[in-house]
Amino acid sequence: MDQALALEILHAGQNVMLTGPAGAGKTYVLNQFIQQAKSDSKHVSVTATTGLAATHIGGNTIHAWSGIGVSDELPDDFEDYLLKSRRDIIETTDVLIIDEISMLHDFRLDMVDTVARTVRDDPRPFGGIQVVLCGDFFQLPPVNRDSGRQGGFVTSSKAWQDLDLVICYLNEQHRQDDAEFLGILNALRAGDIRRRHAEALMNRVDAHLADDNITELHVTNIDVESINHSQLQHLDGETHYYEMVTTGSENYVTSLKRSCLAMERLALKQGALVMAIKNSLDRKYVNGSLGIVVGFEKGSGYPVVEFRSGKTVTMKPDSWELRDGDKKRAGLSQIPLRLAWAITVHKSQGMTLDAARIDLRKAFVEGMGYVALSRVKRLDSLSLLGINRMALKVSPEALQIDGELRSRSSDAAKSFEHLRANAGKRAKKTKEKKASNWNERLEKMREKHPKAYKPWTPADDALLSERFQNGDSVEAMMKQLGRHEKSVVMRIQKLFGDDAISI
Repeated sequence: MDQALALEILHAGQNVMLTGPAGAGKTYVLNQFIQQAKSDSKHVSVTATTGLAATHIGGNTIHAWSGIGVSDELPDDFEDYLLKSRRDIIETTDVLIIDEISMLHDFRLDMVDTVARTVRDDPRPFGGIQVVLCGDFFQLPPVNRDSGRQGGFVTSSKAWQDLDLVICYLNEQHRQDDAEFLGILNALRAGDIRRRHAEALMNRVDAHLADDNITELHVTNIDVESINHSQLQHLDGETHYYEMVTTGSENYVTSLKRSCLAMERLALKQGALVMAIKNSLDRKYVNGSLGIVVGFEKGSGYPVVEFRSGKTVTMKPDSWELRDGDKKRAGLSQIPLRLAWAITVHKSQGMTLDAARIDLRKAFVEGMGYVALSRVKRLDSLSLLGINRMALKVSPEALQIDGELRSRSSDAAKSFEHLRANAGKRAKKTKEKKASNWNERLEKMREKHPKAYKPWTPADDALLSERFQNGDSVEAMMKQLGRHEKSVVMRIQKLFGDDAISI
C-alpha cells in the first residue's frame, strides 16, 4: 500500500495498524495524519512504547497516558487511583497513537483497552477512541524479565482482535537506494539469508570507508560511553559545556530526560564528531545528520557544525516536550547534538545514517541486526566490526505475523481504493483553511503593527537607518515604522550586517 491511500484510510476514522520495513515512511505518514487531525480540532494523544520513541513524535509513553505504569496487572479498584487529570485526558481523546508497537506486551495492550473502556464508560474497543498502532514486528520485541509477567506481541491480545484493524503495510522505500543492500535487508525480513547475502556482509567486515569520522553502532551503553569519552579527550583545544534547561515538575522532567537523546551536560571541542538529534524546521539537518564541530560562534559560544551535506550551521538550543494528550507536563532546552563516535543500536531506531561502523558481535536479541543494518542507505556506506549469528536472526513469530499483515493490507488496498478521490478535496480544503487562518492572523497582527508583512520602501529604509544610527531602541523603531520586532532586527541586519544587532 502507498502512503497516500494509508493517509486516507486514517482520515476516514478507521482503527489502523501502520506497518512496513525500515525506511518505508511510517513516521512521515503518522506525522501527516497527526497534523491534519489536530487541524480538524480532534484531540490526539500521541504515545509510544518507550520514552525515546515518544520524544521522536512529541508525545508520552502509553504506560503513562493510560495510568498503568509498569504494572503487570490492573487491580480491581484501579479506577479509584486514577487522577482526575488522567481521566480527563482519556475521556477527551479522539485519536490514540501508539508508536513502536512491536515492543508492547500483549497483556499491556489489553490493560490499556480496559482502562479506556472503563473511564469512558463505553463498551466499544478503547471506549470508542480511534486507535492507530504503528511499528514493525521485525524490530525489537517486548522484553520479558524473569521476575515479571511473560508476554508476547500485541497480535496475541484480545484488544487486537476486538479492534478489527485495517492493515496499512507501506511497501515504498524511501531510505535504501542500493538494490544489493535492499536485497539483503529483505532477505533478513524474510528469514531467508542465503550464502551470497552472508558473503556480501562478511565482505564489509573492517571495510574501509572514505571518511574516518564515522559513527559506530554498538549494542551496549558501556561501550558507547567509553568510546565517546576517549575520542573527545584525544582532541586538543578548549572544552565547551552546554547545560540543559528544564521546566515542569521533577518527576515529569526526570522522565523526559531519561527518554531524550539530549545531554544534561553536553561537552564539545573543535573537531568533535557530532550527530543532530532532532529535525531542523528549516531542513538544514535531520535527526541522525553527522557533522564536525568547526568552531564556536563569537558572543553566544554556540557550536558551529559543518554537516556532511555541506551545510554549515550554528547550532542553537532546541526544545523537547513531554506531552500528555493536549497538556504539556515538562520541557527541556539543549543544543540538539550529541557526540557521535558511537551510539547504541537501540537509540539509533528511527535514524537514517549516511554511513556507519557497526559492531554486532554482541547482538543478543532477534531483530537487533536488522535494526542496525537498516540505518544506512547503501552497502558501501557500511563497515562491520564483527557480526554473530543472532544478528542475522528474526523472530519466527514476526515472520508469520508479517505474512498475515501483507495479505490483509493487500485486501484493504482493494476495499478502500475509493477513498483516493478524497485526497484532492482534502488538499483543497486544507489550502483554503490555511489561507483563511493566515488572513485572520494578519488582520489581527496589523492592529498592533500596521505595516506587518508589507514590503520595505526606500523611505522606510532611510527612516530605519537614521533612527538606528541615532541610537533609538528597537521598541521605539517598531512604533515609528509600524512593524514587529523580528522584522526590524532582520532589516537592520540586512542594511548594516548580521553583527549589527540581534534579538
